[in-house]
Amino acid sequence: MENASARNMWGSYLKNHLEDVFHETPKTMYFGDNETNANENANLIKTGVKKAITHSLLGLQNRHEPLPKIGDYIVVTNYSGEAQCIVATTAVTIKPYFSIDSAYAHLEANGDKTLEYWKKYHWDLFSRELQKFNREPRESMIVVCQEFKMVHS
Repeated sequence: MENASARNMWGSYLKNHLEDVFHETPKTMYFGDNETNANENANLIKTGVKKAITHSLLGLQNRHEPLPKIGDYIVVTNYSGEAQCIVATTAVTIKPYFSIDSAYAHLEANGDKTLEYWKKYHWDLFSRELQKFNREPRESMIVVCQEFKMVHS
């Protein structure tokens, strides 16, 4: 792990969770594609409000990133790369964008937590992300819904 603050946070977590000492080193990342969103998401996770994140399957594939899996740990950072907390993945669901419901939008906790806000926020996010790969989002595109719980801050 190259990020010193993430390495220190993971070490702090392991001091009290020796059962995870041989666990794969967690991914270190922020959620969002800009400073405002990344910092807001980190704060929502730290306060226990945000419990999910959604990825576009095309984005993961084009970046050659593996699908998240239950039991994965992530050291969540702010946009500057400073570790904020550690989350553990509790569920992963792959489904079409159009099938997201209001209960899931509430778990993501962005904006006013409504499905309408979720759709606008993610459409804009996926538009920016997929543009880099000469693709456009569609209602039928596949998204990866990753639910998690905060395990350390």
